Amino acid sequence: MPVYNTHERHLDASPEEVGALLDTLASDDDRLWPHGAWPAVVLDGPLAVGAAGGHGPVRYTVEEYVPGHWLRLRFGGPRGFDGFHEFTVRPDPRGGTVLAHLLAMRTHGPALVSWPLVFRPLHDALLEDLLDRAETAVAGSVRTPARWSPWARLLRALLGRGARTAAPSRTTPESRSSSEGRPATADR
Repeated sequence: MPVYNTHERHLDASPEEVGALLDTLASDDDRLWPHGAWPAVVLDGPLAVGAAGGHGPVRYTVEEYVPGHWLRLRFGGPRGFDGFHEFTVRPDPRGGTVLAHLLAMRTHGPALVSWPLVFRPLHDALLEDLLDRAETAVAGSVRTPARWSPWARLLRALLGRGARTAAPSRTTPESRSSSEGRPATADR
């Protein structure tokens, strides 16, 4: 089943400011990922082509990276996710900048069920939280904070919040081989 999922936000900031946020992804100073409400994104090294990692059960490898402009991550898991997701930073002709996220994949096997029932609602909530975080970083506040869907709230309650982490941390090749924008609120 083909999947094409997009999220974007107009930000009243320069492409350089928004691109600088993108460049912090998975670093110790990650100012983009909503790691207080979601599993942290962790890579096995700095953000660069070939770096591998993921967040929660989602695994990926950095396939393309143009600092400050574009980041493409190729899925390695969960099983049945065949494709990529990417962030782009582009000037808006009306002024400001658009931060966009695209997920493009084909699902097969267990993902035919897990994507629409579990991963998509959580993905959509996470991406809107990320866009809120970006807006807060460049504007100081969020004009219209997103709210999680009732289904996403139920999934979060059922799956528990044990996957939360306070801050991202990098794995080292040694630890990897041994083990193998919106702020969250209580009433979402």
